[in-house]
Amino acid sequence: MSKDNNFVERRRHPRVPVISNIVEPIDLTYTDNSDGKVHQIAAVLADLSASGMRIVSFLKAPIAGIMHIKMELPTIGKFDVEAKTAWVRQKGPVYTIGIEFTKIDSAVAAKIMALANDFLDCNTRIMLRLPEVCVPNCKCQSICNKIQKDKSLFK
Repeated sequence: MSKDNNFVERRRHPRVPVISNIVEPIDLTYTDNSDGKVHQIAAVLADLSASGMRIVSFLKAPIAGIMHIKMELPTIGKFDVEAKTAWVRQKGPVYTIGIEFTKIDSAVAAKIMALANDFLDCNTRIMLRLPEVCVPNCKCQSICNKIQKDKSLFK
């Protein structure tokens, strides 16, 4: 939540934070705008939506026109996206980087959307203290590590 009263939410899709088995190293390949050289950096996925992601890296943040990213995630599988850097925040040697997808397969985007929506639905059921938090058709079922999933704790 921003402290800025003029903050405008620009995300087009809900995000799913890193949960359980979705912690994933990401390889970014990009061409530097200043020298034309191709670079590759390793980063860790922090959150994901159908239109972008937030990553964390200890290497110089990519400043590029277009990046090519290859990923493999549980429940989604292997996929490639084209993307661009949306923003960069640096704290010491750590870079937090917002990545906006410029080209993503529609089937992959749909899977990510379904995952994010189910994650948000689960959070709503938790906030409302509904008796059935986990539902059988939840797309997050195999990667969820929420404490509410362990029914033995709530007997």
